[in-house]
Amino acid sequence: MIGEPTSTQPSERTAQLATLFRAQQRRLWGLAYRITGSAEDADDVVQEAFARLVARPPETQVEDLGPWLKKVATNLGIDALRRRRRRSYRGPWLPSPVETSDADWLAAQASENPGPEARYGLAESVTYAFLLALEALGPRQRAVLLLRDVLGYSALETAGLIGASEGNVRVLHLRARRALEEYDKSRCIPTPELLARHRGALDRLLGCLLSQDAGGLEALLAESVHTVTDAAGEYTALATPMAGRARVARFYLMAALQRRGPGTRIEVRLVNGLPAALITLERPVRRQAPRTLLRCELDDAGQIRLVHAVLAPRKLAALRPA
Repeated sequence: MIGEPTSTQPSERTAQLATLFRAQQRRLWGLAYRITGSAEDADDVVQEAFARLVARPPETQVEDLGPWLKKVATNLGIDALRRRRRRSYRGPWLPSPVETSDADWLAAQASENPGPEARYGLAESVTYAFLLALEALGPRQRAVLLLRDVLGYSALETAGLIGASEGNVRVLHLRARRALEEYDKSRCIPTPELLARHRGALDRLLGCLLSQDAGGLEALLAESVHTVTDAAGEYTALATPMAGRARVARFYLMAALQRRGPGTRIEVRLVNGLPAALITLERPVRRQAPRTLLRCELDDAGQIRLVHAVLAPRKLAALRPA
């Protein structure tokens, strides 16, 4: 029962809870996505948080339930991350791509009084570079770093959200920061300048693939470039990362040649803060993926140092159709 006994009918209380949840939903999703790296898991976390809110709401006024929802979503996210890491996965794992043109879905519930120690912005915290760096952290470490360094919560507030002592939070936070020291040397902050550089490189990459320009493609790639493809074992893809300019160029030129045809559509979208190409095949053959998200990252010289290809259909479900 919420608050003091009143004459409010159960259906009315449920409607009030539903209104509260709609107001909190997107920010809860953004928090869960950052904790799990999975749009599918974030959906499950938000749905379960709402189910618990309706089934067992705490005895407080509806308007004061926001902190309770944040605590539930945080701990559900930690549990979901633990389950994801225990499951076997075929091939390399990459985060679920999400479109950031709809910024509301990647908002998150920041502290009302963010502390001065916060290091990372909301946009940076959903980039692939940041999400992959977070994979080095344990589930509770990851939640603590996000709450403290992205959302600006104090150690005391964070302790309340994850159900730990303030001292334990400080230890987890220190270890998490140490684990991200390598990322901090070359952070991925999606400024307009970085977006423009990535869009230019992506356009040149697509142009070389469409025209089968091997020389142009190799000139665009860094000598130490490597690529990771995530198909979750469902389609033809690399079983392990591939490195080397000539090998990576040959692999993507062959893949592009096999996907040429009048039914192929290519769209450039803003995904996880940076431009990426969504490639859709109207008539895929054999074990070709019907949709592929292609994204790249650049080195200091402006060459492509990393290419990601996401083919797993459940991960691409968060992207709107072409």
